[in-house]
Amino acid sequence: MNDICLRVSSGATPTAGRAEYYDGGTIPWLRTSEVRFNDIYDTALRITERALTDTAAKWIPAQCVIVAISGATAGRSAVNMVPLTTNQHCCNLEIDPEQADYRYVFHWVSAHYEAIRALGRGARADLNAGLIKGFEIALPSLDEQRRIAATLDKFASIVGDLSAILPAEISARRKQYDFYRDRLLAFEEAA
Repeated sequence: MNDICLRVSSGATPTAGRAEYYDGGTIPWLRTSEVRFNDIYDTALRITERALTDTAAKWIPAQCVIVAISGATAGRSAVNMVPLTTNQHCCNLEIDPEQADYRYVFHWVSAHYEAIRALGRGARADLNAGLIKGFEIALPSLDEQRRIAATLDKFASIVGDLSAILPAEISARRKQYDFYRDRLLAFEEAA
């Protein structure tokens, strides 16, 4: 992985409870709980310019592949579709577009979640940037990477659409069942 990255970084967590780091913040700040094999357009929390100045938190550009490296989320990945900052439990891979397609890299990392997770060390099975940078990746031509990524993105979109529709469909079928059950089992008492 290291060979296809322009930069590999992590972020920082500004001290909790310090109002000057969070109150009125406008800078998107990503935690690993939001890294769920997804595209990230926004974050649950924001930090201030002061937090950026005082801590190791730093901006990463859009279209980085982010790999969670700590605890229960270790090995999960995401792509930030907007510039943002992250906590220190994110390994941020800024992909060199002349070497690899960031969407392809995201799908590769996602597909190898279990193998990456198995690299974890210590009681919490944490990963680190060195382990991620050393992870092997197959690199077909850029055109082939883009074709593969486009195909996988299309399937992911279909799955996402179905996931959104299914709960409503299940609810409608449940109501239909309840209606017919009540009608079919409503016997008039014999006189």
